[in-house]
Amino acid sequence: MKFAWAGRDAAGRQSGELEAASAGAAAEQLRQRGITPLRIEAQSGAAADAEGAGEGWMAGLQAWARGGITTVDMLIFARQLHTLLKSGVPILRALAGLTESAASQAMRASLLQVRASLESGIELSKCFAQQPRVFDSFFVAMVRVGEMTGRLDEIFLRLFHHLEFEQFMRQQVKSALRYPLFVMIAMTVAIAVINVLVIPAFAGVFANLGAELPLATRILLATSNFTIEYGWLLLLGLVALVLLWRQWLQTAPGRLAWDRFKLRVPVAGPIVLKAQLARLARSLALALRSGVAVEQALAVVAQTSDNRHISSKVEGMRSAIERGESLLRAAIQAQVFTPVVLQMIAVGEETGAVDELMQEVADLYGNEVQYELKTLGQQIEPILIVFLGVLVLILALGVFLPIWDLGRASLGGRN
Repeated sequence: MKFAWAGRDAAGRQSGELEAASAGAAAEQLRQRGITPLRIEAQSGAAADAEGAGEGWMAGLQAWARGGITTVDMLIFARQLHTLLKSGVPILRALAGLTESAASQAMRASLLQVRASLESGIELSKCFAQQPRVFDSFFVAMVRVGEMTGRLDEIFLRLFHHLEFEQFMRQQVKSALRYPLFVMIAMTVAIAVINVLVIPAFAGVFANLGAELPLATRILLATSNFTIEYGWLLLLGLVALVLLWRQWLQTAPGRLAWDRFKLRVPVAGPIVLKAQLARLARSLALALRSGVAVEQALAVVAQTSDNRHISSKVEGMRSAIERGESLLRAAIQAQVFTPVVLQMIAVGEETGAVDELMQEVADLYGNEVQYELKTLGQQIEPILIVFLGVLVLILALGVFLPIWDLGRASLGGRN
């Protein structure tokens, strides 16, 4: 069978045709010639390709049925693949070994699909892109950088560190939000109990007073009556609102508006922005250090961001550079970068060390995000205390003011 191939060796990118029994055998021939295969396509044998695609589809269906893949699975996969590629093991043989040793059934099924697609001649990044539930856009974009530069082993090491950092950030967020979430849940339960049980018990007493009730008491009674009579409508409305909100987020305008809003949320917004800038700076530094042109690097960096607003700004930067603008001017026009980032870009352009300074920006903001996540609970705590105090004040005034007035009236009548 004849295969058309594209690969990279010490002299640069190469391409051609060769005869082999299978795509795996063709890849082995290329490696023996010192060529790292990037693409292998069969010139004949469409049935075999269809069969491989069918096996990959079945493996993907099994992965969906057997549950998701954890971050730990991805960490192990990236680290092991880096080690194997660095040791000179061919990519197909490395994937075969990782498939056999995978502890997760879902991960094993996913790697089977990757191998099937790779053997049919599809590029590795496209093989990963066929499984968006497992490999996100950042993972695929970084693998594409590795294919462009011939540094796949380094890319998978970078992905390992990135996934490790992302897992650490999630743990920090959970730790910081544990106390505020507990307080909010307790307050919600308390409000529900007061509206459904406590206020109705006092309603009869308030009705016998025969006097005009304070505003706070009237508000509590109206809220309690509405909750008892129309509580089921509130629940249905809440469920419908959540479903509509999730559907809206799946649209392009909705996702763009939500991602823009997340950057403006008090307390959390600056943390999200710094985390995004750290990811972008790290991706840009890696792409530039690997020899990718600035325009191509920005195209890859735009795909690594999971914030549509920032991604669109980076795409705008790429278009501006293609029109002849400098990187600094394009970054200023984007209006999303902090003064620190702009200053680093300016110095980097003057010295020709943009990649080094972008790595420093990534480290700087990465450390700041870690610190701010650790203190996030302390920043939210005063807001919760004020909100809880206002709630207690309203309840106290609404329940005890009429009783206080009744006591004063009784004392006045005795005198």
